[in-house]
Amino acid sequence: MDPTVDNKTVASSNTDETVPFSRVTAVATGWIQDFLFVSLCRCFKERKLDEFNETLSAFKAIPQSLSHKGHLHNEKTLICAFLARVMHGKQLDVLFDKDDSVMPLMSAAKIWSNLEKTVTDESLFENIMILLLVQSVAVCMEKGQRSSASSALKWFQNNYEFRQNVNVKLSSIVTQRDTYHPFLMSFSYSRMLETVQSFLDAYLEKNPSDYILKAATQMAQSSQDMEGFEDTVTRDISVLKKANESTEKDAKKKKSTACLRTKRKLLSTKITDVWKPDSCKKSYISLRRISNNELLQLSDKSMDTSKINQESKNTRKPPRKWTPEMDQNLKSGVRHHGEGKWSLILLDYDFEGRTGTMLKDRWRVLKRAHKV
Repeated sequence: MDPTVDNKTVASSNTDETVPFSRVTAVATGWIQDFLFVSLCRCFKERKLDEFNETLSAFKAIPQSLSHKGHLHNEKTLICAFLARVMHGKQLDVLFDKDDSVMPLMSAAKIWSNLEKTVTDESLFENIMILLLVQSVAVCMEKGQRSSASSALKWFQNNYEFRQNVNVKLSSIVTQRDTYHPFLMSFSYSRMLETVQSFLDAYLEKNPSDYILKAATQMAQSSQDMEGFEDTVTRDISVLKKANESTEKDAKKKKSTACLRTKRKLLSTKITDVWKPDSCKKSYISLRRISNNELLQLSDKSMDTSKINQESKNTRKPPRKWTPEMDQNLKSGVRHHGEGKWSLILLDYDFEGRTGTMLKDRWRVLKRAHKV
């Protein structure tokens, strides 16, 4: 019969008997959760959605009964839920609430309101809330869902308090269907992600959760150094072996050549006449008298080529002027893609063969003329 193993005896053999094993398990589980929390923040910073979802599923899979039930753990759980909704903010078909009308960024605003005490900077908290409001409307406008944008605006107005000018601007943008309004461009989705990242950096600096990360980094560095040392030792040994083998071969060759007698050559090895290719021969010039007819033909050819060159110079097109329609296309392209994205603007509109540098120069002219 196989001997039965008790869990308590195994735990006592590996840990101190004075500390309960359940307490040790809770501490280790808390460290794992901290590591997954830091990994989740790193995936959010690098915008890696697939790795973010995998780490989030691993964070959810840890049994909550084994970990510490503290205030800090609840904060990290809320932050993870908030980051998940922000990462899926542009996917309107993803649902995080029971209500189908609540989109991901609207659900993120719910969780962000619960984190108000966690954020020490009040202006940062207010900016992120405004960005969630603006992007909830902007994402619906980009998808062409005007009714969803108006319903999202009403939902925010009923549940949260914002400045009056923000509500007025957003309502006018929705009615006018202006997807590329400067107000939406100033509160862009990328700016929202950067602002949330600044909150995460401040939170991790205040609440470090990198115990396992530091220990694993030290272990990886030490193992890497040992591997490098072993590689250098084996490389040096192989070099010494090759050097010894080459010296032994040279010694054997010298012995064998010393034993051989020199033979007389029956024929001389000197080459008296060496063949030379045609390229080595000296060039020569043949003199021949040219007739008058040939001179006339050569002069006619030179005249024709000069005429062709003159006609090509005269047929060059003059520089075309910028039309108001092209200026309007340039303004709408900058509004859509942003200043400096000249190659993308050239793909959207026809500027009659102009290059990106020409668009940049024209944009400077419009700026100086205060037409932008």
